Amino acid sequence: MTSVIIGFMDKIREKKFAAGLSIISNTIVILLKVFAGIVSGSISIISEAIHSMSDLLASFLAFFAVTRSAEPADKDHPYGHGKYEDMAGFIEGVLIILAAFFIVFESIKKITIGGTHEIETTLGISVMAFAIAANYLVSKYLFHVAEKTDSVALHADGEHLRTDIWTSLGVLAGLVLIKVTGIMILDPIIAIIVASMIFKTGFSISKNTLNNLLDSSLPQEDINVINKIIEDYECGYPINYKNLKSRRSGPFRDIEITILCPGEMTVKECHRICDELEVLIKEKFENVSIVIHIEPAEL
Repeated sequence: MTSVIIGFMDKIREKKFAAGLSIISNTIVILLKVFAGIVSGSISIISEAIHSMSDLLASFLAFFAVTRSAEPADKDHPYGHGKYEDMAGFIEGVLIILAAFFIVFESIKKITIGGTHEIETTLGISVMAFAIAANYLVSKYLFHVAEKTDSVALHADGEHLRTDIWTSLGVLAGLVLIKVTGIMILDPIIAIIVASMIFKTGFSISKNTLNNLLDSSLPQEDINVINKIIEDYECGYPINYKNLKSRRSGPFRDIEITILCPGEMTVKECHRICDELEVLIKEKFENVSIVIHIEPAEL
């Protein structure tokens, strides 16, 4: 039991470190992008700075979420605090969507009012290259920790940074193209393309986390694993099951099952079946809470 608690605390510390690293990285990248955007006059770089600002806020939300979700269940939250991660992920997605709309608005205004002013591309190219390298390294670490600890918030934060990599690559390519061709109107056009990618990511994150907040069932592949465990289980008695329910709460999974056993079975035998099924399911999933209800049935 002690080793389990130590392992859990180690995961919490690693999650906090990853979220903190993301905050520091995003802050540096934002300052550089804002500076480069103002100096160069590039709306595409400014759009990237706005995108990174949403990433920074996402990092703060992720840090808050992994801290709160680690708190044990209490009287007011008997199922724990895992929903904090889902809530943070949903807010992050909405912020990304709003950022995308703002970028499109500014880009269209730039095109209609005047998108042909001279842009200083050299500084922007250097900053975009640095941002790509930094976000690649940090996002890779975030995904590693998210998979290891089953963290929804860190995964969402990693998705933000991964999107930032692709959008930064697009801006970088556009700045190089502007430098070569001298066609300045490419700048707001690139910004709109960046915004469309940002919107797609924000919508995906919001949709997935909203499903968790509304207690949607676990993915079908997880349900299939649970079904197979029960169907393959042998205890010397003919048993069946019904009413398999599941949901996700941040890094935690809640599963409820009704097992149908022959009426002549003793309470002790039924309890043994429940314990053994719990062990088998927990071997496949981490951070899982299982409630098994026994009903008599003529099989």
